[in-house]
Amino acid sequence: MNGNFTFHNPTKLHFGENAMDALVGELRNFGPTVMLSYGGGSIKKNGIYDQVVATLKAAGKTVVDDGGVMSNPTLERMLEGAAKAKANNVDLILAVGGGSTIDYAKAVSVSAWCEEDPWEKYYVRFEEPSCRIIPVGSVLTMVGTGSEMNGGNVISNHKANIKVGKVFGPAVYPKFSILNPRFTFTVPRRQMVAGFFDIMSHILEQYFSGVDDNTSDYIAEGLMRSLVVSSRKALDNQEDYEARSNIMWTATWALNTLIAMGKTTDWEVHMIGHAVGALTDATHGMTLSAVSLPYYRLIKPFGLKKFARFAVNVWGVAADGKSDEQLADEGLAALEAWMREIGVAMNITELGATEEMITKIADATFLLDGGYKQLTRDEVISILRESL
Repeated sequence: MNGNFTFHNPTKLHFGENAMDALVGELRNFGPTVMLSYGGGSIKKNGIYDQVVATLKAAGKTVVDDGGVMSNPTLERMLEGAAKAKANNVDLILAVGGGSTIDYAKAVSVSAWCEEDPWEKYYVRFEEPSCRIIPVGSVLTMVGTGSEMNGGNVISNHKANIKVGKVFGPAVYPKFSILNPRFTFTVPRRQMVAGFFDIMSHILEQYFSGVDDNTSDYIAEGLMRSLVVSSRKALDNQEDYEARSNIMWTATWALNTLIAMGKTTDWEVHMIGHAVGALTDATHGMTLSAVSLPYYRLIKPFGLKKFARFAVNVWGVAADGKSDEQLADEGLAALEAWMREIGVAMNITELGATEEMITKIADATFLLDGGYKQLTRDEVISILRESL
């Protein structure tokens, strides 16, 4: 391991078929008013909403309904939620849904009592909150983002044509998260596979960086192998509990900061994907899949040994007599084959992007320096054209 670090993750997880039983006990730790944030209403169709509301009422809570959170939460929606939370002096925000809903809840939690413009403070200057923070809890219904056990959140500003991610410190992490794999069974297949690739991308962003042989990379390789095996089982049977539970657990550990310890991390695929999403409002995991292969093929020469290792340790490519470049190419080919197998987007055209949008997407892309190569704007444009 290289460098010094502190690992602190305060989120309490309740995992398994009976995880919801823990919600009553968790609610005792908070005041009487709970804002219930959720998405477009699927939790009302599958019964999860009724189950959660019944638990809240049994615990004697006043429920402030906050439905209709979109899949790419906007600044306007976040500010509306913050105003509602402040007006009702809520004691807990309970996010029921996937990563977008939990992201939104975190943004609301630090914005409700913020005395200045939250967008400027958190998403332009990237500061930590200095105001009262409303605690957040989550009931996870769709896996992929890892938002249930981290401080990350992403907000879209359509007026500025940008989508910005902010990673808050442990004070903003969910205080608890309920993870019942059965709650993910009714997620539409396209959303399910988008989540699969989101998980893979989170691991790759942390894996394809650094040069040392460290424990974090070995953990990342194991998580990727587990994801590939379980994703194939889930495609055969969407209600395979063992497969869905393994995927849920992998998603959480892919982005709770553990495998980032002791190394640099990349995140440029996410920066490009966010920019695509800002212009198209496409599903997050699909924006990542659409740009990943062109990106990794461009940076491959700058991290060749790791790409060769990826081929051997994740995909089981035989190394005998092959150069690092041959192995790296076979590893990326194996990744591409898996992506096609699960059915994710392979280009940004199918997400609604056009040649005319390319320069706007490039202008909305943050250029980071944590990976093997810092991109130029021209290289981002090249990647996007390769992704059309």
